[in-house]
Amino acid sequence: MGIKVYKKTSAGRRFASVNTNEEVTKFFPEKSLLRPQTRTSGRNYSGKITVRGRGGGAKRLYRMVDFKRKDRDGIEGRVVGIEYDPNRSSHIALVQYTDGEKRYIIAPKGLKDGDVVLCSSETPVEPKPGNCMPLKFIPTGMSVHCVEMAPGRGAQLCRSAGTYARLSNREGGYATLVMPSGEIRKVLAECRATIGEVGNPDHFNRRLGKAGINRHLGVRPKTRGVAKSHNAHPLGGGSGRSKGNRAPCGPTGVEAKGGRTRNRKKPGADLIIRRRRSVRYGQVM
Repeated sequence: MGIKVYKKTSAGRRFASVNTNEEVTKFFPEKSLLRPQTRTSGRNYSGKITVRGRGGGAKRLYRMVDFKRKDRDGIEGRVVGIEYDPNRSSHIALVQYTDGEKRYIIAPKGLKDGDVVLCSSETPVEPKPGNCMPLKFIPTGMSVHCVEMAPGRGAQLCRSAGTYARLSNREGGYATLVMPSGEIRKVLAECRATIGEVGNPDHFNRRLGKAGINRHLGVRPKTRGVAKSHNAHPLGGGSGRSKGNRAPCGPTGVEAKGGRTRNRKKPGADLIIRRRRSVRYGQVM
């Protein structure tokens, strides 16, 4: 795993770097696991833009990743190769099971070609990277990823590159997880998780270097609120430059810095023991 820094041959190369993806061993996707992907470009079902700054970008096919793995219980799977996935920050591993079926899974750190992975829901399996089982069977203190929030729903937590949750303890049918954000929450012990950390941790060290890379990723330019007219943004209007005489916000008035957007009455909020903390320069704020 490593980051390659370009020579300063142009303005775009001056601050750019690229992930060498040294973990990748398979360079062509499995055709049977590819699906076409329809883009919404930030628009909802009625065609109105609900997420600004989306659109364009390079075309890509979706890789069918198995986030449930429930129907693979007790069947050994051997890793065929580690692949790059343009739809996510983490790498994916192509696993071929003994019955001949092939599936994609999120590639954990340390998983290599030829490794054997197992899934189980009734009995514990060896706690090594790539093995999947309910939290009630996983030894406390271990790092896990691809964690379910409800049994059978499929992995929803800790799926991006370099992330993991630490299983701290179990009590009363619940397992306590320390999330990457610093949040401590309880999850049903029947929920499944995969052992290990998600691979490709250097993804966050890459610097795009120029705006054109963002356009390839489907991110369009955004106009500052203070540069808009008064009817287009709460910070807009006025003669000359102005700050809007209020806190920074979006077009709808939701505060952009420090404004709380999470509904604290949401089901499951009582399972959060401690909310996430701000981490800056390695210190907890």
